[in-house]
Order: sequence, then structure tokens, then C-alpha cells
Amino acid sequence: MSKDSPALLTVRDAAERLDVTPRTLKYYEERGLVSPARSEGRYRLYDEEDLNRFGRILRLRSLGFSLHGITEMLKRPLESVNGSHRYSTDSLQQIHDAIAQQVEALDARIESMRRELKEAQKLRAELSPDLDYLQRRLAGENAEALLEQRRNARANASASAGNQPTAKRVKKPGESTPGESTPGESS
Repeated sequence: MSKDSPALLTVRDAAERLDVTPRTLKYYEERGLVSPARSEGRYRLYDEEDLNRFGRILRLRSLGFSLHGITEMLKRPLESVNGSHRYSTDSLQQIHDAIAQQVEALDARIESMRRELKEAQKLRAELSPDLDYLQRRLAGENAEALLEQRRNARANASASAGNQPTAKRVKKPGESTPGESTPGESS
């Protein structure tokens, strides 16, 4: 290493200097927050810029910022304001807009998942009586008795719903009603 090249630190040395574990440094690299150089042997090597970036990440984490928020913050430079480094109003607006966009996308995803969950629960509720019927039939219960129970359950459900009157249809000779056993279906 020449005198002009900056000192590079191994994971262990960088972690010690930052007072964190080597796993913490690797985790932030896995999340794409830092990209250290690699030696010929593929070992991670950290320079001062990497350490400063880690320091910034660690400070933001200690203040309770999420890694997604930190990712957006790291995309913008800090500016010198009254002797300290801060984000400009424009940078803050860009960070705000990026995070707000992520939140909106997540809200839409959550709503979509809620609709899908509701549909799945409805379908499950529709299939449960069918599964129950089949399990009971396989256990040897009488088909006619089970079908009568299903008819009664449907009638009770309709009566308790009450607000939707159902028209009674006269059954034609030889016609089966929904839920009745089909030819060959007997106990």
C-alpha cells in the first residue's frame, strides 16, 4: 500500500472502531446501505468514507429511523448549515415524498390483501359445510339425514337473514331440489 492510498480496515477493525459487531456491518451491506471494497481474497475492506457512512447510519438508527427511511436519507447529501451538517429543505422534501410514496404503496397493498383475505374467508365459509358433509358421509352417516340437516340449516339461515324474502318455487314431478341426493346417492 502506498502512502497516498487511504488506510483500509477489515470487518473486525472497522467494527471495533465503530463499536458494533462485524455482523452489524455485514447486515447493512446486505441491505445495500454500504458497499465496501474487496481484497483479492474477497475480504471486505472499509475506508474512511465507509466508516463515515456507517456512523451516519448508526446515528440515524439510534434516533429511531427505519432502514427504509435511512436508505432514502443516504441518497441525499448533508449540507453545512451554521457549522453543522444538515439536510436542506429540498432534500427533506425529497425524502418526505419518497417515504410518503412508499407508505401509499403499502396502504394500497394492505387494502388489496384485506380484500383478498375477506374473499378467502368467504370461500372458506362456503366450503366448510361441504367438507363437513363429506367427512360425515365418509364416516358412514346416512346421506338422507345429512341432506335434511343441510336443508334445515339453509332454511334457518334464510329465515334469520329475514331481509331477503325468497320466492317459493313449486317443484315439478321428477325434479330434484338443490341439496337433495342425486340418483345413486344413498346410505
